[in-house]
Amino acid sequence: MRLIGKSGAKSAAAVEADTDAWSESAESPENRPGALPAQRTSGLSERPPTPGYGPDSLVHVSTRQFAASVGAYGEQAGGDPTAGTALDSAGFDSTSFETALAARESAALEARHRQAADGGDPDAACRLGTLLLRRGELEDAESYLRTAAAAGLRAAANNLGVLLHQQGHRAEAGQWWRQAAVSGSAPAAHALGLQLRDQGEEEAAEYWLHFAADHGHPLGAYALGDLMEHRRDVRAERWFKVSADAGHREAAYRLARMREAAGDKETAETWYRTAAARSHARAALRLGVLLEERARTDRSLLDEAARWYRQAAQNGESRAACALGFLLRDSGDAAAAAEWWQEAAEAGDGNAANALGALHASRGEAAAAERWYRLALDAGDQNGAFNLGLLCAGTGREQQAEQWYRRAAYAGHREACNALAVVLLQRGDESGAQPWFSKAAEAGSVDGAFNLGVLHAGRGEHRQAQEWYARAAAEGHGEAALQLAVVQEQRGNLAGALERYRQAGAGGSVEGAFRLASLLDRRGDADAEAEHWYAAAADAGHRRAQVRMGVRAAERGALEIAESWYRRAAEAGSRSAAFNLGLLLARQDSEAEAMLWYTRAADAGHGRAALRLALLALRRGEPMQAENWCRRAIDYGPAEVSERAGRLLGALSAELSA
Repeated sequence: MRLIGKSGAKSAAAVEADTDAWSESAESPENRPGALPAQRTSGLSERPPTPGYGPDSLVHVSTRQFAASVGAYGEQAGGDPTAGTALDSAGFDSTSFETALAARESAALEARHRQAADGGDPDAACRLGTLLLRRGELEDAESYLRTAAAAGLRAAANNLGVLLHQQGHRAEAGQWWRQAAVSGSAPAAHALGLQLRDQGEEEAAEYWLHFAADHGHPLGAYALGDLMEHRRDVRAERWFKVSADAGHREAAYRLARMREAAGDKETAETWYRTAAARSHARAALRLGVLLEERARTDRSLLDEAARWYRQAAQNGESRAACALGFLLRDSGDAAAAAEWWQEAAEAGDGNAANALGALHASRGEAAAAERWYRLALDAGDQNGAFNLGLLCAGTGREQQAEQWYRRAAYAGHREACNALAVVLLQRGDESGAQPWFSKAAEAGSVDGAFNLGVLHAGRGEHRQAQEWYARAAAEGHGEAALQLAVVQEQRGNLAGALERYRQAGAGGSVEGAFRLASLLDRRGDADAEAEHWYAAAADAGHRRAQVRMGVRAAERGALEIAESWYRRAAEAGSRSAAFNLGLLLARQDSEAEAMLWYTRAADAGHGRAALRLALLALRRGEPMQAENWCRRAIDYGPAEVSERAGRLLGALSAELSA
């Protein structure tokens, strides 16, 4: 019989059995034919024994009185009675005494029940049958339970149903459960409802489960909620709450999931806490996730999230071990993260195996990375195949990379579809690339949508290109938003261009941030915002933005800041930055270093730098050198510089010819 959930229930042999009602937990780890109909539950509703029966009704005697009557326990025949035992202050082994006392009381109780049952007492027969059923002595228990059930005891009828169900006689078991349920037994109604549910008789099942729930049976309330949720009945939440309020941890978890799905994360967190406090592993995992989400605004919650992840992981939830690994990695403890990832990966968590592979790949340990990626793939995680493709591409194994991309792509991995399309496009196979770009984009790959836009734009199909750019931009793709912004600016729609440039900058497009700053700068009505976006682009390494930051700093008189920005851009290859740095250094009487930067700028084709070098050469009395720089300035331009350099060259030529 199908077991739907495991919530730490007692084994069948340990479940409470009394003379009023008893049924076996469906969360028993053994999926044997005799188990009760499947239910997601964590325990049973226990009722105290009826007064006048059981160990609580026995007359208790003191240790000394009992020892005087039966002798001390733990005494070795022919030896020292204290040898090898731990004695209390009265000279007795208290542990052995309590064990022996319990055994004697149990034996005496059973003997008393048996004597009464054999004498025709149906209540005693019910209690004895229940005791034997609990011990697994089914054959002996059956006769006593049948006698009691025939006498009309509903508890006996219920427990006889349990016994028959264990023996595989499910039809007869259902008959006895029905008899007990009709007599008002909530546990029997619960068991009957589960059996009817498993037989597909949902209306009848709902009736009896409703009966059990209305009579305060928490498992009945849970099973009723489970049935209603399966049928998408909104009343399911009510019955899960009834069961959860009675201590059913799986009901608390299911209630939390329903509240989270409804967007009520605050209530969901409360119920996750309730279930997690009762050692529900999945509830602890979800609680950790919610706390980690809230930690974006309150970092103090990270420690609590880690505690719940750890509890869930220790209770066997591999996803929690994986999540804890990511939490530790983000806090800078990669070694501890790797330990939890390894534990999760060895338990079959593909995500953790991929994380371990990525960790080794970042360290340049390709062989170890490949081993973990393959383990992830074996666990059914197609990210493993995609990551193997990335690993092979990074180590120059292009053919193998394509094979792994193709495997992941055929399995539906959208980024693998995009990567495969890029490989094909780079090889000149545009017709082969387009279907994979389309598949990636339709599956939700933002890069796939952008690349499909690039493909259409390259063919001159601008309308289709704009459509795909718009889809990618809507998902936060900065470069796609940049393409849309450029088109808007070219059409003269500056308001639309600003909106798209802002979207591009927010999406991480460095060029988009620079163009936004430039447009704002030209408008002149948003200097602070322009400065912000120039700085964002400059910090990301955009050389023209770095030059603009230098110019703006120089205009404010912040020469040290200006020099710093110019140097960063010049050292990265910006000829304009090199020229500006030369001008700045010349003003600071650093003529020699200024010459070096002028020369670097001129060698990179900067006309003004070449003209400046020509003038400096004339000042030093080097007309031939000046003529050479003039000719280069004429070639480099722009027009104004070419004109000035031409006049200077003419004057030089006249002077040299004279």
